[in-house]
Amino acid sequence: MTLSLKQHHIAILALDGFEQSELESPRDALKAAGAKVSVVSTETAPIQGMKHDEKGSKVPVDLTWAQADPADFTGVILPGGVANADAIRTDAKAQAFVRAIDKMNKPLAVICHGAWLLISSDLARGRTLTSWPSLQDDLRNAGAQWVDQEVVQDGNWVSSRKPDDLPAFNAAFIRQLSGPHA
Repeated sequence: MTLSLKQHHIAILALDGFEQSELESPRDALKAAGAKVSVVSTETAPIQGMKHDEKGSKVPVDLTWAQADPADFTGVILPGGVANADAIRTDAKAQAFVRAIDKMNKPLAVICHGAWLLISSDLARGRTLTSWPSLQDDLRNAGAQWVDQEVVQDGNWVSSRKPDDLPAFNAAFIRQLSGPHA
């Protein structure tokens, strides 16, 4: 059975240095399921992807923080990439965006280092999630329960560790969007 997400509009929040596969794989899976997906960033210039520590390709940006209203989206994805995650975590507009999505109890999906934005947004406390293993101390110090699993669902959140987990991550997020939050 194929799930249809035609009524969904998903934001992917990213800056230069995002992990290429962690943006493109979920984006492509969501589009294949019928969802509209918009890459949201600080400005409209294309953003630079990374394939681990090598430059990947650039991805077009659809909307800026100023143009994107969290109320217009049914969910959000936070890809990793160390440079992306370290920069976006200090962006007040990105923090406000994820806080609004979470407050509206909309699905939120995060992979790898993307969890840094949730820590800096003071959203991790009391949550169970996974991430790249080096973030486990940061998450625990922020009051989260960290587990080493391929994918973790906690309420409206879906989290995953790394690019190898993307098939399970994509499937879990699509199920989340098709569930009670849809």
